[in-house]
Amino acid sequence: MTESTLPAETVAAMQEIVARYPHPRSALLPMLHLVQSVEGRVTARGIEACALVLGISSAEVSGVATFYTMYKRHPVGDYHVGVCTNTLCAVMGGDAIFDRLKDHLGIGNDETTADRKITLEHVECNAACDYAPVVMVNWEFFDNQTPESATQLVDDLRAGVEVRATRGARVGAWREAERVLAGFPDDRADEGPAAGPASLVGLRLAHERGWTAPPGEDSRDADTGSQPAHPTAASERADTHRAESETKVADAQGDAQGSMSVDRDGERRDGA
Repeated sequence: MTESTLPAETVAAMQEIVARYPHPRSALLPMLHLVQSVEGRVTARGIEACALVLGISSAEVSGVATFYTMYKRHPVGDYHVGVCTNTLCAVMGGDAIFDRLKDHLGIGNDETTADRKITLEHVECNAACDYAPVVMVNWEFFDNQTPESATQLVDDLRAGVEVRATRGARVGAWREAERVLAGFPDDRADEGPAAGPASLVGLRLAHERGWTAPPGEDSRDADTGSQPAHPTAASERADTHRAESETKVADAQGDAQGSMSVDRDGERRDGA
């Protein structure tokens, strides 16, 4: 196995990552993100460096790098634009957004524009279904997109206009985002809102209806002022409170919908 040709500071950063974990091999995923932050993709010499630092074979590193889609084997542009085309986003407009961007940018899936600014990829679920359709730029969320808003988004990115995520920070370059994923913060974590309206519906309902969380394991009993006798007691109370809350929601929904029901033939009829 030959010596890595990555910069010495990159290898030192890899060793810093390894020191965070009780088992060195657990550091491989963030190490690969670090490689991408330096190389712009997972390169052969990046794989070799990871293998040397961890004391494993380059084949083992390659097996991980080729398994996860966030690790790229060809250069990525300044901005990785991922359009969710999984079921909910697709039916809400994700497919239309992806088709528009392909035509507008003149590239296909997992391709990069000639100016090296935009890499376009359809993504199988961005884990934000309540904001569908969702586009991500360097893993920052852009919610409730349309073909028009997504087109404006990529035009702004190419023009160097500062872009801010719907729920998150200013969008930096892809390599900067990769360094953050490697575990080196960019001090943008507290920029912008962390949650949107759809995420806060439950909290709003709790405030409106006076619901509160059950006491924690170390909290005093709300009724007696005494400490829970055993952790399972707190758990049982939590289950009871949760069931009561779910019942309240179901009752409220039932009141709103009236007493209509559906018979076995699919016809609606009034309940008794």
